[in-house]
Amino acid sequence: MADEDDLIRVAIVDDHESVRLGVRAACEDAGYEVIAATASVGELWTALDGRACDVIVLDLSLGDGFTVTENVQHSLSLGAAVLVHSIADRVGLVREALAAGAAGVIPKAVPTKTMIDAIGTVARGGVLNNLEWASAIDADREFGKAQLAQRERDVLHLYASGLPLSQVAARLNIKVSTAKEYLDRIRAKYVEVGRPARSKIELLRRAVEDGILALDERTDDR
Repeated sequence: MADEDDLIRVAIVDDHESVRLGVRAACEDAGYEVIAATASVGELWTALDGRACDVIVLDLSLGDGFTVTENVQHSLSLGAAVLVHSIADRVGLVREALAAGAAGVIPKAVPTKTMIDAIGTVARGGVLNNLEWASAIDADREFGKAQLAQRERDVLHLYASGLPLSQVAARLNIKVSTAKEYLDRIRAKYVEVGRPARSKIELLRRAVEDGILALDERTDDR
């Protein structure tokens, strides 16, 4: 994850050369370092050759024989956040990408500045809350929400808003160990519906997706 003053390192995966060239030019104009631009995730592995990357801008539908889930998860295994760059007209694939761990979806039709800002947000561990993300979730009835009890929702709301676990426990008048047990249950329930939430950022994402937390409720202590 890049800090505020760090140079953001970007990789681009798209099987259309013109798109790769356009995204590369936009990123370089914005001061980002483009360390690889390939037609598939497999080629990206070779091109990176062990180099670190902050964000992978990934086409939603690659003609490489792999599923969206496989491409997103293979990209995540490289240690980078994944920003899906797509025409976003296939809700099922958008949902699949988000469920697989993509940080967000940015349409290919948006202004270049919007794409650049999204890359910066994702690189710094932020949550990309765009209309394509929200509409994909709302329109897809198969997007399973974890069935959280009210106290679990309370814990998730406070924790995802940026409070440390000790303050969550104090606010709810429970022990820290009890608050941790609630978090463990929450994570288990998200795993059950195919939406794992291993990190605090992922828990924040799930809370926003499920309407438990609004983005403007986050604190600065994250």
